[in-house]
Amino acid sequence: MPRAGRGGARRVVLAAVPFVLVLAAVAGAAAYTKITVDDADRTVPTSLWHNPSQGPGRDPAGEVARGRASTELSKLLLPVPHGYRLGPDVGAHGNDSELSGSVATAEMKEGSRGLAGKQRRELDKRIDKLHVQGLAIRSYTSMANDLTIRTELVRMKDTKAVRDLYDFRTGLFDAIGPFRDGPAVGGHKKNARCFLQPKDSKHKIESMYCMAYDGGTSLSFTASGIKPFAASAVVELVKDQLDHITSPGEYV
Repeated sequence: MPRAGRGGARRVVLAAVPFVLVLAAVAGAAAYTKITVDDADRTVPTSLWHNPSQGPGRDPAGEVARGRASTELSKLLLPVPHGYRLGPDVGAHGNDSELSGSVATAEMKEGSRGLAGKQRRELDKRIDKLHVQGLAIRSYTSMANDLTIRTELVRMKDTKAVRDLYDFRTGLFDAIGPFRDGPAVGGHKKNARCFLQPKDSKHKIESMYCMAYDGGTSLSFTASGIKPFAASAVVELVKDQLDHITSPGEYV
């Protein structure tokens, strides 16, 4: 995915502005985070396997409350850390799910339907060049019901495409003035950045968006919380997620 020149990048940024506005609108819906989290049923029914002759058996699903770890992709997602639980559903995919590469690619393209024909075809070509292998989603909610974080992890064949996508997305946020720089992610200043929503004293909810990558893995985080916003807690989870990809055994 070749990088565009300054003029070309600006045209791409302007064309992609609707996507950022959509992202902001979706995150804005988290203004009801505390209400929906308080009312939501977070229990996950688990059948315990039992052999009377051997005593209680081990549930083959593992610690379901900490998130699935039954596939290579789901193992890359950070298990639900202390002080959190699985959060609200992400659309129709639930709060802990995985999509195949073909389904993820189709959904990414579906998001471009608001663009003009030429722009949509150009973006579809960019998406095809990513060679998406799979996408995993997990959401987390703090036990205090004051913070919700959604993590999306995408695996791609081309590591250069992953880096180019990261540069494109962070450049997009840089080009749109209202977004503010968020706190740095310790130990990952070169491969992770966070952005805070424009200042708005009228609302009690604040949001932050983080982007990161590691080899062939692209990550995005959307966090919404009640003011005063716990940006440091979000950054810590982003750091733990990146460290988990490198050393899974240390973050379980």
